[in-house]
Amino acid sequence: MVKLNKIYTRTGDDGTTGLVDGSRVAKSDALMAAIGDVDEANSWVGLAAAALDAASDEAAMLARIQNEMFDLGADLATPPDIQFGFGPHEMALRIVPSQIARLEDEIDAMNDALDTLKSFILPGGTEAAARLHLARAVTRRAERAAVAAGATRDLNPIALNYLNRLSDHLFVLTRHLNAAAGGDILWKPGATR
Repeated sequence: MVKLNKIYTRTGDDGTTGLVDGSRVAKSDALMAAIGDVDEANSWVGLAAAALDAASDEAAMLARIQNEMFDLGADLATPPDIQFGFGPHEMALRIVPSQIARLEDEIDAMNDALDTLKSFILPGGTEAAARLHLARAVTRRAERAAVAAGATRDLNPIALNYLNRLSDHLFVLTRHLNAAAGGDILWKPGATR
């Protein structure tokens, strides 16, 4: 369990931050950009959830996702274990395939009730959907940042898969929310020429 008695430690005043194993990296490191983008995306998911009925299935999905995004940040901040690699174990919180499978199941269930997509969609619609479009875009950025960080260090490949699937989930959830409010806002190529 996490226990924070003091919010500031001054250990980052030199421009570094600590990873789970105690090692330190520059705050400008590509890994920290990825972790920061995951945090930002999680904040947008929270803002979208605030626009939903707290008792709704959609709010429950987002609550699970927010918790997993914290797990994801911890996973990215934890170097591979000498013995376990990226496998889950008692000393490392890792994203696991069952979390991705659940996202896929939710995507499929929502998508089955939606009309076939015949155009690109403009970000917007309901307030919650518009906020989720921002979360989706930041999640894509987090994925790009994590891939860039993975070019210089070992990262859990399942964590990268989770980011990719999460952006798909958020996209389908925006369509699901907008379907209940009149449908998608479709791109009309060249409409303002």
